[in-house]
Amino acid sequence: MKHEELILVLEDDRLLNRLLQAELGRMGYPAEGAHSWAEARVALAGRQFDLIITDVKLPDANALDLLPQLAKDYPVIVLTGFGTVQDAVSAMRAGAMEYLTKPVNPDELELEVKRALQGAALQRDHQFCKKRLNSRRSGGMVGDSAAMAELQGLIDAVAQTEATVLIQGESGVGKELVAHAIHERGPRSVHNFVAVDCCTLQEKLFESELFGHEKGAFTGADRQKPGLVEAAKGGTLFLDEIGEIEPAIQAKLLRVLETGQYRRLGGVKDLRADVRVVAATNRNLAQMSKEGRFRSDLYYRLSAFTLRIPPLRERLQDIPALIDHFLAHHNFSRRLDKRMSPAALKLLMAYGFPGNIRELRNMVERAIIVGGASEEIRPEHFSFESLGESPGQFSMGFQHEPTLDEIERRYLELLVAKYAGHRGRIANILGISERSVYRLLEKHGFKGEGP
Repeated sequence: MKHEELILVLEDDRLLNRLLQAELGRMGYPAEGAHSWAEARVALAGRQFDLIITDVKLPDANALDLLPQLAKDYPVIVLTGFGTVQDAVSAMRAGAMEYLTKPVNPDELELEVKRALQGAALQRDHQFCKKRLNSRRSGGMVGDSAAMAELQGLIDAVAQTEATVLIQGESGVGKELVAHAIHERGPRSVHNFVAVDCCTLQEKLFESELFGHEKGAFTGADRQKPGLVEAAKGGTLFLDEIGEIEPAIQAKLLRVLETGQYRRLGGVKDLRADVRVVAATNRNLAQMSKEGRFRSDLYYRLSAFTLRIPPLRERLQDIPALIDHFLAHHNFSRRLDKRMSPAALKLLMAYGFPGNIRELRNMVERAIIVGGASEEIRPEHFSFESLGESPGQFSMGFQHEPTLDEIERRYLELLVAKYAGHRGRIANILGISERSVYRLLEKHGFKGEGP
């Protein structure tokens, strides 16, 4: 039976080393040999091994002295021709998974190799599940910066109340994760969490989706349909990008918040809205309300408790933990052990991440794909064309005095090309909403551009 695990045999006796490799190969385990600690260091730097089998006395080191460090990264089986109870105890205390004396019985070796590899796999699964559990307890949010600690404390405080919450933050910072955390930590967690993307629905369709409709309310309404407010009964209704809703819907949403009642589209009967409302936006609703672009009374209702999520550039110290989180998910699902090189991490730490956590996740996932079979993610696996650049460095290239519309279209064209049509990043650069970017794209004929 062929196994995927690779074993390093660290044994200075060259004949015995070859015999052990051959025996492991017969069992179905590919193996490589090293005859000194210096050779082993080179091998470990160049390949990803799943198990180390090592003699105690090496020409340039004592394996028992190396064990505490080795055992942090690999399961280790120790071999020796001079076995004593004291050495066995020392080896196990230092982190060895097993201690065998020479000559090694092949059946015993096979049993211990299987046991060591299975034990390592279980430990990896346990650590991953532990991380996932901690992640769920924190609402899926990762990071131990002071900013994140403050945010977690505020979430804990508001989750136990029925207060309406307004989450503010740039695109990609994880506003929906925060909304989920509020829901999961509160008394409504046993009921539904229903998310509504306010950017994607037109006014009539939005009203029907949110409040439901009665039979005959409009052409094609051949039956009564409950809305998302009813679907979230007893739970949480999350209104993402609340700043994009039309004035007519703002008025009806205000009624829900003030009276706890609403009507289906085409209906005459008041229904009770048993939901907690959590809203999110990347817009400045306070400024929009002053300018008359958002109802001030709705803004005051929504902002009873406001949470601001800091952008990633304000908590760069959380980047290593976020990368570990993304890699752990990838490694667990694919039984791999991808890791970030120090040089690649340094490069990521120097980047501003205008697309925030979403951009970091996408970059890590792309690097995993580009890196192929490489266990280490290196700088060349990332695409950093935008590092050190700014929108002001664009060359517009007009051969005449352009109109404002021409300048707008050309600039948008350059942004679409540079950021592969990613509306969130374009919105951040332009300082407008993703919905406004969508309208600009439609206006200038960029059909279907971007995620």
